[in-house]
Amino acid sequence: MGDPEEAEEHGRRLILHNFLSFQECKELEFIHKSNCTVGYRPHVFSTTLSHLMATNSAHLIMPFVPIRERLKEKVEEFFGCQYELFVEFTGLISWCRGSSIGWHSDDNRPYLKQRDFAAVCYLNSYGNDFKGGLFHFQDGDPATIVPSGGDVVIYTADSRNIHSVDEITDGERLTLALWFSRDATYDEDAKLITLLSQNFLHDNAPELCLPLPASSNMYWFSPDQASSDQQLGFDICWARLHVLGYDLLFHQDKSYCSNISELLMEPLRLTRGDELFEHEFINILHALQVVQFYCWKAPDFKSAKVEETTSVVVLSQSQRERFVCLKSLFVKDVRLVDSVFSNVTFVESAQHSFNWVDFTIAIATWEDYVRKLHRELVMSLPHWRTQQSIFNVSLDEK
Repeated sequence: MGDPEEAEEHGRRLILHNFLSFQECKELEFIHKSNCTVGYRPHVFSTTLSHLMATNSAHLIMPFVPIRERLKEKVEEFFGCQYELFVEFTGLISWCRGSSIGWHSDDNRPYLKQRDFAAVCYLNSYGNDFKGGLFHFQDGDPATIVPSGGDVVIYTADSRNIHSVDEITDGERLTLALWFSRDATYDEDAKLITLLSQNFLHDNAPELCLPLPASSNMYWFSPDQASSDQQLGFDICWARLHVLGYDLLFHQDKSYCSNISELLMEPLRLTRGDELFEHEFINILHALQVVQFYCWKAPDFKSAKVEETTSVVVLSQSQRERFVCLKSLFVKDVRLVDSVFSNVTFVESAQHSFNWVDFTIAIATWEDYVRKLHRELVMSLPHWRTQQSIFNVSLDEK
Protein backbone atom coordinates (compact mmCIF):
# COMPACT_ATOMS: atom_id res chain seq x y z
CA MET A 1 0.00 0.00 0.00
CA GLY A 2 3.03 2.27 0.00
CA ASP A 3 3.55 1.99 -3.78
CA PRO A 4 2.39 4.65 -6.28
CA GLU A 5 -1.18 4.48 -7.49
CA GLU A 6 -1.69 2.36 -10.62
CA ALA A 7 -4.80 2.13 -12.79
CA GLU A 8 -6.26 -0.65 -14.92
CA GLU A 9 -9.07 0.36 -17.28
CA HIS A 10 -11.50 -2.33 -18.43
CA GLY A 11 -14.39 -0.78 -20.34
CA ARG A 12 -17.09 -0.16 -17.75
CA ARG A 13 -14.86 -0.83 -14.75
CA LEU A 14 -11.67 0.64 -13.33
CA ILE A 15 -9.16 -0.91 -10.93
CA LEU A 16 -7.01 1.50 -8.92
CA HIS A 17 -4.09 -0.09 -7.09
CA ASN A 18 -2.72 1.62 -3.95
CA PHE A 19 -5.40 4.32 -4.07
CA LEU A 20 -5.61 4.41 -0.27
CA SER A 21 -2.50 4.58 1.90
CA PHE A 22 -1.77 2.03 4.61
CA GLN A 23 -2.61 4.62 7.30
CA GLU A 24 -5.91 5.55 5.63
CA CYS A 25 -6.89 1.87 5.62
CA LYS A 26 -5.91 1.40 9.27
CA GLU A 27 -7.77 4.54 10.37
CA LEU A 28 -10.98 3.37 8.67
CA GLU A 29 -10.49 -0.08 10.20
CA PHE A 30 -10.24 1.55 13.64
CA ILE A 31 -13.46 3.52 13.03
CA HIS A 32 -15.34 0.45 11.85
CA LYS A 33 -14.23 -1.97 14.55
CA SER A 34 -15.05 0.50 17.31
CA ASN A 35 -18.45 1.64 16.00
CA CYS A 36 -20.04 -0.99 13.75
CA THR A 37 -23.46 -2.53 14.14
CA VAL A 38 -24.97 -5.75 12.81
CA GLY A 39 -25.40 -5.40 9.07
CA TYR A 40 -27.92 -5.98 6.34
CA ARG A 41 -26.85 -9.59 5.65
CA PRO A 42 -25.91 -12.55 7.89
CA HIS A 43 -22.35 -12.25 9.27
CA VAL A 44 -21.95 -8.74 7.83
CA PHE A 45 -21.29 -5.61 9.94
CA SER A 46 -21.64 -1.98 8.89
CA THR A 47 -20.78 1.57 9.95
CA THR A 48 -22.62 4.44 8.29
CA LEU A 49 -21.89 8.15 8.59
CA SER A 50 -25.35 8.81 9.97
CA HIS A 51 -24.77 6.16 12.66
CA LEU A 52 -21.54 7.90 13.72
CA MET A 53 -23.52 11.11 14.13
CA ALA A 54 -26.30 9.39 16.06
CA THR A 55 -23.80 7.93 18.56
CA ASN A 56 -22.05 11.23 19.32
CA SER A 57 -19.08 10.39 17.11
CA ALA A 58 -19.74 12.84 14.28
CA HIS A 59 -16.08 13.90 14.35
CA LEU A 60 -15.19 10.47 12.94
CA ILE A 61 -16.66 11.41 9.58
CA MET A 62 -13.66 13.69 8.98
CA PRO A 63 -11.26 10.96 7.72
CA PHE A 64 -13.88 10.02 5.10
CA VAL A 65 -14.09 13.53 3.62
CA PRO A 66 -10.93 13.65 1.44
CA ILE A 67 -11.39 10.01 0.39
CA ARG A 68 -14.98 10.59 -0.78
CA GLU A 69 -13.83 13.68 -2.69
CA ARG A 70 -10.98 11.84 -4.45
CA LEU A 71 -13.22 8.90 -5.35
CA LYS A 72 -15.94 11.12 -6.80
CA GLU A 73 -13.36 12.86 -8.99
CA LYS A 74 -12.05 9.49 -10.24
CA VAL A 75 -15.55 8.24 -11.07
CA GLU A 76 -16.50 11.45 -12.90
CA GLU A 77 -13.22 11.42 -14.83
CA PHE A 78 -13.28 7.74 -15.81
CA PHE A 79 -16.89 7.72 -16.96
CA GLY A 80 -16.55 11.11 -18.69
CA CYS A 81 -19.40 12.66 -16.72
CA GLN A 82 -20.53 15.98 -18.15
CA TYR A 83 -22.41 16.60 -14.91
CA GLU A 84 -21.61 16.48 -11.23
CA LEU A 85 -22.29 13.22 -9.46
CA PHE A 86 -23.68 12.99 -5.95
CA VAL A 87 -22.53 10.55 -3.29
CA GLU A 88 -25.64 8.48 -2.57
CA PHE A 89 -24.23 6.35 0.25
CA THR A 90 -20.97 5.91 2.17
CA GLY A 91 -20.38 2.96 4.50
CA LEU A 92 -17.77 0.72 6.04
CA ILE A 93 -18.74 -2.92 5.59
CA SER A 94 -17.02 -6.01 6.95
CA TRP A 95 -17.67 -9.59 5.95
CA CYS A 96 -16.94 -12.30 8.52
CA ARG A 97 -16.80 -16.07 8.34
CA GLY A 98 -19.92 -17.45 6.67
CA SER A 99 -20.86 -14.28 4.74
CA SER A 100 -21.21 -14.17 0.94
CA ILE A 101 -23.43 -12.71 -1.77
CA GLY A 102 -24.54 -14.25 -5.06
CA TRP A 103 -24.80 -12.74 -8.53
CA HIS A 104 -26.41 -9.28 -8.50
CA SER A 105 -26.12 -5.73 -9.75
CA ASP A 106 -26.02 -2.85 -7.28
CA ASP A 107 -29.27 -1.35 -8.62
CA ASN A 108 -31.24 -4.62 -8.51
CA ARG A 109 -34.06 -3.35 -6.27
CA PRO A 110 -36.65 -0.66 -7.03
CA TYR A 111 -35.33 1.40 -4.11
CA LEU A 112 -31.76 1.21 -5.51
CA LYS A 113 -32.43 2.39 -9.08
CA GLN A 114 -30.87 5.79 -8.30
CA ARG A 115 -27.43 4.14 -8.06
CA ASP A 116 -25.38 4.77 -11.21
CA PHE A 117 -21.82 3.98 -10.16
CA ALA A 118 -20.09 2.07 -7.36
CA ALA A 119 -16.68 2.17 -5.70
CA VAL A 120 -15.43 -0.59 -3.41
CA CYS A 121 -12.23 0.18 -1.48
CA TYR A 122 -10.41 -2.75 0.10
CA LEU A 123 -9.00 -1.98 3.54
CA ASN A 124 -7.23 -5.30 4.11
CA SER A 125 -5.89 -8.18 2.05
CA TYR A 126 -6.88 -11.65 0.92
CA GLY A 127 -4.60 -14.29 2.43
CA ASN A 128 -3.07 -12.09 5.12
CA ASP A 129 -6.26 -10.92 6.85
CA PHE A 130 -8.99 -13.25 5.61
CA LYS A 131 -9.62 -16.27 3.42
CA GLY A 132 -12.31 -16.53 0.79
CA GLY A 133 -14.12 -13.35 -0.19
CA LEU A 134 -12.92 -13.10 -3.80
CA PHE A 135 -14.93 -10.66 -5.94
CA HIS A 136 -16.14 -11.97 -9.32
CA PHE A 137 -17.64 -10.22 -12.34
CA GLN A 138 -20.03 -12.37 -14.38
CA ASP A 139 -18.75 -11.03 -17.70
CA GLY A 140 -15.69 -9.25 -19.06
CA ASP A 141 -12.23 -8.64 -17.67
CA PRO A 142 -10.98 -8.89 -15.05
CA ALA A 143 -13.23 -11.81 -14.13
CA THR A 144 -11.92 -12.00 -10.55
CA ILE A 145 -10.63 -9.34 -8.14
CA VAL A 146 -8.31 -10.50 -5.35
CA PRO A 147 -8.83 -7.92 -2.56
CA SER A 148 -5.65 -6.11 -1.57
CA GLY A 149 -5.54 -3.33 1.03
CA GLY A 150 -5.54 0.09 -0.63
CA ASP A 151 -7.03 -1.06 -3.96
CA VAL A 152 -10.33 0.27 -5.35
CA VAL A 153 -12.76 -1.23 -7.86
CA ILE A 154 -15.02 1.26 -9.68
CA TYR A 155 -17.86 0.12 -11.94
CA THR A 156 -21.33 0.93 -13.23
CA ALA A 157 -24.03 -0.16 -10.80
CA ASP A 158 -26.28 -1.66 -13.51
CA SER A 159 -26.58 -5.06 -15.21
CA ARG A 160 -23.36 -4.50 -17.17
CA ASN A 161 -21.46 -5.29 -13.98
CA ILE A 162 -23.23 -8.21 -12.34
CA HIS A 163 -20.93 -9.55 -9.63
CA SER A 164 -20.67 -11.84 -6.60
CA VAL A 165 -18.49 -12.34 -3.50
CA ASP A 166 -17.28 -15.78 -2.38
CA GLU A 167 -17.98 -16.96 1.14
CA ILE A 168 -15.51 -15.80 3.78
CA THR A 169 -13.94 -18.86 5.39
CA ASP A 170 -11.71 -17.12 7.96
CA GLY A 171 -10.96 -13.63 9.24
CA GLU A 172 -12.77 -10.38 8.47
CA ARG A 173 -12.86 -8.74 5.02
CA LEU A 174 -13.03 -4.93 5.37
CA THR A 175 -14.30 -2.53 2.71
CA LEU A 176 -15.33 1.08 2.25
CA ALA A 177 -18.26 1.18 -0.19
CA LEU A 178 -19.64 4.25 -1.98
CA TRP A 179 -22.44 4.61 -4.50
CA PHE A 180 -22.91 7.62 -6.75
CA SER A 181 -26.05 9.00 -8.38
CA ARG A 182 -26.87 11.53 -11.09
CA ASP A 183 -30.02 12.44 -9.13
CA ALA A 184 -29.51 15.29 -6.64
CA THR A 185 -32.51 14.20 -4.60
CA TYR A 186 -30.42 11.26 -3.34
CA ASP A 187 -27.46 13.42 -2.31
CA GLU A 188 -26.07 11.99 0.94
CA ASP A 189 -24.27 15.26 1.73
CA ALA A 190 -27.47 17.28 2.10
CA LYS A 191 -28.92 14.73 4.52
CA LEU A 192 -25.72 14.57 6.58
CA ILE A 193 -25.41 18.37 6.79
CA THR A 194 -29.00 18.54 8.04
CA LEU A 195 -28.20 15.96 10.74
CA LEU A 196 -25.04 17.80 11.73
CA SER A 197 -26.88 21.10 11.93
CA GLN A 198 -29.57 19.60 14.14
CA ASN A 199 -26.94 18.20 16.52
CA PHE A 200 -24.29 20.85 16.12
CA LEU A 201 -21.72 20.79 18.92
CA HIS A 202 -21.20 24.39 19.98
CA ASP A 203 -18.87 23.47 22.83
CA ASN A 204 -15.41 21.92 22.45
CA ALA A 205 -15.65 20.23 25.85
CA PRO A 206 -14.07 16.77 25.47
CA GLU A 207 -16.92 14.98 27.22
CA LEU A 208 -19.21 15.96 24.33
CA CYS A 209 -17.04 13.81 22.05
CA LEU A 210 -17.46 10.64 24.08
CA PRO A 211 -19.50 8.02 22.20
CA LEU A 212 -23.00 7.05 23.26
CA PRO A 213 -24.19 3.51 22.43
CA ALA A 214 -27.25 3.00 20.27
CA SER A 215 -30.02 0.51 21.11
CA SER A 216 -28.65 -2.87 22.20
CA ASN A 217 -30.36 -4.72 19.34
CA MET A 218 -28.09 -2.88 16.89
CA TYR A 219 -25.09 -4.61 18.50
CA TRP A 220 -26.62 -8.04 19.02
CA PHE A 221 -25.34 -10.73 16.67
CA SER A 222 -27.60 -13.74 16.34
CA PRO A 223 -26.88 -16.95 14.37
CA ASP A 224 -30.26 -16.26 12.76
CA GLN A 225 -29.76 -12.60 11.95
CA ALA A 226 -33.42 -12.17 11.06
CA SER A 227 -33.98 -12.47 14.80
CA SER A 228 -32.64 -10.30 17.65
CA ASP A 229 -33.33 -13.07 20.19
CA GLN A 230 -30.93 -12.41 23.06
CA GLN A 231 -31.17 -16.02 24.19
CA LEU A 232 -28.76 -16.71 21.32
CA GLY A 233 -25.67 -14.95 19.98
CA PHE A 234 -23.60 -12.16 21.54
CA ASP A 235 -23.07 -8.42 21.87
CA ILE A 236 -20.51 -7.38 19.23
CA CYS A 237 -18.97 -4.60 21.37
CA TRP A 238 -18.20 -7.11 24.12
CA ALA A 239 -17.06 -9.66 21.51
CA ARG A 240 -14.53 -7.33 19.88
CA LEU A 241 -13.02 -6.66 23.30
CA HIS A 242 -13.05 -10.36 24.17
CA VAL A 243 -11.09 -11.53 21.09
CA LEU A 244 -8.37 -9.02 22.00
CA GLY A 245 -8.07 -10.39 25.54
CA TYR A 246 -10.16 -7.88 27.53
CA ASP A 247 -13.01 -8.34 29.99
CA LEU A 248 -15.30 -5.77 31.60
CA LEU A 249 -15.89 -4.86 35.20
CA PHE A 250 -18.58 -2.29 35.93
CA HIS A 251 -17.94 0.39 38.51
CA GLN A 252 -20.87 -0.83 40.59
CA ASP A 253 -22.10 -4.39 41.00
CA LYS A 254 -24.44 -4.97 38.04
CA SER A 255 -24.75 -8.73 38.39
CA TYR A 256 -28.45 -8.27 39.13
CA CYS A 257 -29.04 -6.32 35.89
CA SER A 258 -30.51 -8.15 32.89
CA ASN A 259 -30.99 -5.11 30.63
CA ILE A 260 -28.22 -5.03 28.02
CA SER A 261 -29.15 -1.53 26.83
CA GLU A 262 -28.67 -0.25 30.38
CA LEU A 263 -25.33 -2.01 30.75
CA LEU A 264 -24.00 -0.56 27.49
CA MET A 265 -24.35 2.91 29.04
CA GLU A 266 -22.72 2.11 32.39
CA PRO A 267 -19.21 3.24 33.47
CA LEU A 268 -16.71 0.38 33.50
CA ARG A 269 -13.10 -0.68 33.83
CA LEU A 270 -11.10 -3.13 31.72
CA THR A 271 -9.40 -6.32 32.86
CA ARG A 272 -6.84 -8.62 31.25
CA GLY A 273 -6.07 -11.95 32.83
CA ASP A 274 -5.64 -11.34 36.57
CA GLU A 275 -5.20 -7.59 36.21
CA LEU A 276 -7.69 -4.75 36.63
CA PHE A 277 -6.89 -1.43 34.96
CA GLU A 278 -8.32 1.22 37.29
CA HIS A 279 -9.04 3.87 34.65
CA GLU A 280 -12.81 4.38 34.31
CA PHE A 281 -14.47 4.49 30.89
CA ILE A 282 -17.81 6.23 30.50
CA ASN A 283 -19.40 3.28 28.68
CA ILE A 284 -18.56 0.23 26.57
CA LEU A 285 -18.18 2.20 23.30
CA HIS A 286 -15.71 4.55 24.99
CA ALA A 287 -13.62 1.54 26.08
CA LEU A 288 -13.92 -0.09 22.66
CA GLN A 289 -12.81 3.04 20.80
CA VAL A 290 -9.71 3.35 22.99
CA VAL A 291 -8.86 -0.36 22.63
CA GLN A 292 -9.21 -0.25 18.84
CA PHE A 293 -7.21 2.99 18.73
CA TYR A 294 -4.48 1.23 20.71
CA CYS A 295 -4.50 -1.62 18.16
CA TRP A 296 -4.11 0.90 15.35
CA LYS A 297 -1.39 3.02 16.97
CA ALA A 298 0.48 0.44 19.09
CA PRO A 299 3.67 0.56 16.93
CA ASP A 300 3.92 4.32 17.60
CA PHE A 301 3.71 3.84 21.35
CA LYS A 302 6.57 1.32 21.33
CA SER A 303 8.95 4.02 20.18
CA ALA A 304 7.53 6.76 22.42
CA LYS A 305 10.00 7.94 25.07
CA VAL A 306 7.28 9.01 27.49
CA GLU A 307 7.20 8.36 31.21
CA GLU A 308 3.70 7.31 32.20
CA THR A 309 2.34 5.96 35.44
CA THR A 310 -0.44 3.43 35.36
CA SER A 311 -2.71 2.00 38.01
CA VAL A 312 -3.20 -1.76 37.75
CA VAL A 313 -4.28 -4.05 40.57
CA VAL A 314 -4.88 -7.76 40.93
CA LEU A 315 -8.50 -8.83 40.60
CA SER A 316 -10.16 -10.00 43.78
CA GLN A 317 -12.22 -13.17 43.89
CA SER A 318 -15.46 -11.22 44.24
CA GLN A 319 -14.57 -9.10 41.19
CA ARG A 320 -13.91 -12.27 39.17
CA GLU A 321 -17.29 -13.62 40.14
CA ARG A 322 -18.96 -10.37 39.06
CA PHE A 323 -17.57 -10.30 35.54
CA VAL A 324 -18.16 -14.03 35.03
CA CYS A 325 -21.81 -13.43 35.93
CA LEU A 326 -22.08 -10.42 33.59
CA LYS A 327 -20.35 -12.28 30.77
CA SER A 328 -23.36 -14.58 30.55
CA LEU A 329 -25.50 -11.55 29.61
CA PHE A 330 -23.20 -10.37 26.82
CA VAL A 331 -22.51 -13.75 25.24
CA LYS A 332 -24.48 -16.97 24.96
CA ASP A 333 -21.86 -18.91 22.97
CA VAL A 334 -18.15 -17.99 23.24
CA ARG A 335 -17.29 -20.45 20.46
CA LEU A 336 -19.53 -18.48 18.12
CA VAL A 337 -17.65 -15.28 19.01
CA ASP A 338 -14.32 -16.90 18.20
CA SER A 339 -15.71 -18.34 14.98
CA VAL A 340 -17.02 -14.99 13.74
CA PHE A 341 -14.32 -12.55 14.91
CA SER A 342 -11.14 -14.30 15.86
CA ASN A 343 -8.12 -13.92 13.58
CA VAL A 344 -5.61 -16.16 15.33
CA THR A 345 -2.42 -14.57 13.99
CA PHE A 346 -3.50 -11.04 14.90
CA VAL A 347 -4.84 -11.96 18.33
CA GLU A 348 -1.66 -13.85 19.30
CA SER A 349 0.44 -10.86 18.20
CA ALA A 350 -1.72 -8.41 20.17
CA GLN A 351 -1.61 -10.58 23.29
CA HIS A 352 2.17 -10.95 23.09
CA SER A 353 2.97 -7.23 22.70
CA PHE A 354 0.48 -5.70 25.15
CA ASN A 355 1.44 -3.61 28.18
CA TRP A 356 -0.59 -1.21 30.32
CA VAL A 357 1.92 1.67 30.06
CA ASP A 358 1.50 1.83 26.28
CA PHE A 359 -2.25 1.52 26.77
CA THR A 360 -2.23 4.50 29.16
CA ILE A 361 -0.44 6.55 26.49
CA ALA A 362 -3.11 5.42 24.01
CA ILE A 363 -5.89 6.93 26.15
CA ALA A 364 -4.30 10.39 26.10
CA THR A 365 -3.44 10.11 22.40
CA TRP A 366 -7.01 9.05 21.57
CA GLU A 367 -8.34 12.08 23.44
CA ASP A 368 -6.04 14.39 21.43
CA TYR A 369 -7.14 12.68 18.20
CA VAL A 370 -10.83 13.16 19.06
CA ARG A 371 -10.34 16.85 19.95
CA LYS A 372 -8.45 17.45 16.69
CA LEU A 373 -11.19 15.89 14.54
CA HIS A 374 -13.86 17.74 16.51
CA ARG A 375 -12.14 21.09 15.86
CA GLU A 376 -11.90 20.26 12.15
CA LEU A 377 -15.60 19.43 12.06
CA VAL A 378 -16.58 22.63 13.86
CA MET A 379 -14.50 24.72 11.45
CA SER A 380 -15.70 22.89 8.33
CA LEU A 381 -19.44 22.81 9.01
CA PRO A 382 -20.16 26.49 8.20
CA HIS A 383 -18.53 26.00 4.77
CA TRP A 384 -20.50 22.80 4.19
CA ARG A 385 -23.73 24.52 5.11
CA THR A 386 -23.03 27.36 2.68
CA GLN A 387 -22.19 25.03 -0.22
CA GLN A 388 -24.60 22.27 0.82
CA SER A 389 -21.74 19.88 0.13
CA ILE A 390 -19.22 18.01 2.27
CA PHE A 391 -15.70 18.71 1.07
CA ASN A 392 -12.17 19.03 2.36
CA VAL A 393 -11.86 22.60 3.67
CA SER A 394 -8.30 23.87 3.24
CA LEU A 395 -6.41 25.41 6.16
CA ASP A 396 -6.49 28.80 4.43
CA GLU A 397 -10.31 28.67 4.26
CA LYS A 398 -10.46 27.73 7.93
